[in-house]
Amino acid sequence: MKRLINDGYNVVEEMLEGYCYAHSDFVELLESDKRVVISKHLSQEPKVRIIVGGGSGHEPLFLGYVGKQFADAAVVGNVNTSPGPESCYNAVKAVDNGKGCLFLYGNYAGDVMNFDMGVEFAEGDGIRVESLPITDDVYSSKLREERRGVAGDLFVFKIASSAAARGDDLDEVKRLAQKANDNTFSMGVALSSCTLPVTGKTIFQMEDGDMEIGMGIHGEPGIERSKLVPADSVVDQLLHYILEDMKATEGDEIQVLVNGLGALPLMDLYVCFRRLHQILVTKGIIIRNSWVGNYATSMDMAGMSITLMRLDEELKELMDKPCDTPWFKII
Repeated sequence: MKRLINDGYNVVEEMLEGYCYAHSDFVELLESDKRVVISKHLSQEPKVRIIVGGGSGHEPLFLGYVGKQFADAAVVGNVNTSPGPESCYNAVKAVDNGKGCLFLYGNYAGDVMNFDMGVEFAEGDGIRVESLPITDDVYSSKLREERRGVAGDLFVFKIASSAAARGDDLDEVKRLAQKANDNTFSMGVALSSCTLPVTGKTIFQMEDGDMEIGMGIHGEPGIERSKLVPADSVVDQLLHYILEDMKATEGDEIQVLVNGLGALPLMDLYVCFRRLHQILVTKGIIIRNSWVGNYATSMDMAGMSITLMRLDEELKELMDKPCDTPWFKII
């Protein structure tokens, strides 16, 4: 195992402690629950609170997007494991200030169950909490509501957080988050497995020189496994599925994310973006903004994903609003 950790059973707690020390101007751990990261920049005026979360191992996903005018709290589970319902509820108690909260998380069975239980706990205290699973992975199901949430989480977090920051009520914040989700489409490719810190073993087997199109960030099976082909061919395949699913047409304005899964060099991500740009320009699809880097990883997995979000005036306004976190900033 090529990892710099101590005891694999303590890796999440030690990571969270180190993260909050490193970014103490932005965040802190909740005193009563060390699996909850809280923003130090919570607005004093009553506003909807945005709480994001899921399993660890995908950093900076979840905790990296807590800060100024972005997520108000993140709830973090064990590696590839949903956070417990008590932690979801504790995050609500820590940040709610009378306008309710919105849970945002990837659409995985454990996350859905535990965040929904957190909603029920909050209802018992008279706190209104809404819950929205994110479903952007185009290959994982033909039915939108059954798809996994992957790197497109970031786009939905941004839209919901911007709406909450400007003072929208909970119903409107959830509507806009749902709209962002419905217009977000992702697909990835894996070149290797990640390594579990507790066992020191990979979560699936892949021969050197192989790749798998459509694989999920936890190692969920993709479309097919084959020998690695040049970057342009990989991007061609991913965009074929994404553009077909989103029914993109000439003149569409989109937000682009080329996301690294942890071990792929930044050089490679820009090579992939180059091809993506060529294809979209040829099709007359307008790239309004583009982000390239590690935004939603799978520990030391080699691979990347592409996410596109179709924009309209309402979504563009919210995407442009300023925010500042340790891993994401718009001025």
